Parts: sequence; C-alpha cells; structure tokens
Amino acid sequence: MTISMSNQTAVTEFILLGFPGLQLNFFLPVSITMFVAYIVSLIANSTVIILIILREQLHHPMYIIIANLALSDLLFDTITLPKIIAKYWFGAGSISFNWCFFQLFCVHSLGSLDSFIIMLMAVDRYVAICKPLRYHSIINNRLVTLICYFCLVCAALIGLAITLIAGILSYCGPNRVKNCFCASQSVIVLACVDVSLERKKGFIIGMCVHLFPFAFIILSYILIIRVVHLSANNGNWQKAFYTCTTHLIVIGLYFIPRLFVYSITQIPLILDVDINVLILCLYTFIPHIASPIIFCLGTKEIRNILRQTFNNIFHMKSRRLK
Repeated sequence: MTISMSNQTAVTEFILLGFPGLQLNFFLPVSITMFVAYIVSLIANSTVIILIILREQLHHPMYIIIANLALSDLLFDTITLPKIIAKYWFGAGSISFNWCFFQLFCVHSLGSLDSFIIMLMAVDRYVAICKPLRYHSIINNRLVTLICYFCLVCAALIGLAITLIAGILSYCGPNRVKNCFCASQSVIVLACVDVSLERKKGFIIGMCVHLFPFAFIILSYILIIRVVHLSANNGNWQKAFYTCTTHLIVIGLYFIPRLFVYSITQIPLILDVDINVLILCLYTFIPHIASPIIFCLGTKEIRNILRQTFNNIFHMKSRRLK
C-alpha cells in the first residue's frame, strides 16, 4: 500500500515475509513452534521475575540484574513474536509503517539492554569473587537498580539512533521485509536511495554495543580466573567458580552468535534468505528461553524456592483429594 506524497510514493505499511521460501504446508508447524517458544519464554521469564519480586531472600543485587534481563527478554518476545505468529496462522503479515519502526526501536533498544545487563552481571561476579569482604559496601540493591535504569536510558538512546538512521530514508516502493520482525538491516535495504553508509553506521553501532561489553566481560573473567587460581589451595575455589558457570553459559548464548552474524554480514558470502532468517531467529529467541531456565536450574536459591513451591502445591492438592 502506498500513497502519493510530493510527487513521490511513500510506503505506509510493510509486509513481514518471515521465511520467504517457506512452503504453505510448513506454515502450521512453524507457527506452532514459534507459539510454543513464546509461551515457554513467557512462563519462564515471568516466573523468574515474580519469584524475585515476591521472595525477600532474592532481594539481592545479582537477582535484581537477573530480573531485569528476564524483563528485557520478555518484552522483546512480546513485541516481535505475536505478529509473525499471526502471519502464519491468519495470513496477517502486514505491519504499519509506524509500528514497524516502533518494533525496530524496541528490537535494538532491548538487544542493547541485554548486552549492558550481562556486562553488569560480570561486574557483580568480579566484586563477589575478587573483593568478597567489600562486596556489600561496593554493591547494594539501590546502586544496582540505578545502574539498571542508566543502562535502560543508554539502550533507548542507541535504539533511537538506529531508528533515526533508518527513519530519515525515503521508502517509496518495495515494502516486503525479509525477516520475522522489523530490524534495521532488514528495513533499510527497502529504501529508494543508496544505503551503504547507513548500513556501515548500523554495523559500527551494533559491533560497539556488543564488543565493548564483551571485552569488559572477558577482562573481568581473566581477573576472576587469576584470583580463583591463586586461591586454588583452599577449598572454596570450586564453589567460587561454580557461581560463574550459569553466567558464562548465558554469555555464550547472547554474545558469540551475535558477533558471528554481525561479522559474516560484512563478508561477501551469499546465504539463502531462509537460512539467514533461521540463524537470526535462533540466536535471538533461544537465549530468551534458555537463560531463565539456566538461572532457575543453576542458581541454588531459585531452585530451592521452586522446589518448595511445587511441594506446597502438591501437598495442597493431596489434602483436597483426601
């Protein structure tokens, strides 16, 4: 759909293609897979957030950081997945121009926020292991909450910058987005002008948002490993390193695939469009599902609370049956 504007056509809506080459008989399996992924993400991330809010024993800096990561992932999935599921279920693949750019803003803001929050986790682990006696004097709930707000503002500014880079372009013809949601690199290629400069700007911003936190995380873990190695003679080193394993898994899920994909986009390697979209979906949505499950299973306090909650529910049902 286009409208006339100053002797030039302007796009008023985009069409999300999802997987452009997907045959009709695969629409239902793909939509069901995405629906299940969204429900699992919704339940897992909501569970983490609710437990951390309601349980006083989880009112500690690390759990506040985990809750912010879960909230960011939950918002990301809620803004993106329902629309593409509707495309495959009801054929509703169109998305208004304004909503597409709002989605683009949220995608890049929340993606940046994830990077900052995971970096904040590394800071928390560094202080907890390398400065254990000063931990509570350095890091407290109020400070972590303020830093999370600051990260949110920075992420929003980055998302706004990327949105403005894409938004100032002229869109006068093609409106078919080869992706499951509106992202900068998928939308700006539809502009009526040369976008090589805009693509470079987006690449530089994206790499900075991921490389700087990743480099900081690597540095913090080099220092952590050094401290753990020096304290290997006492029996606490295994416990200290175990507290970092869940964080290391989450780092691997979030950063490594993103940096890989950002890098190969600059190499003249032509992949099938459906493969590109599949890779994007895998590295975007799988961490959102996996990280809350990893935290629930890998964090002793959350695991104990979940076990206690399920036991209470089981006993209540048993009493009712009697």
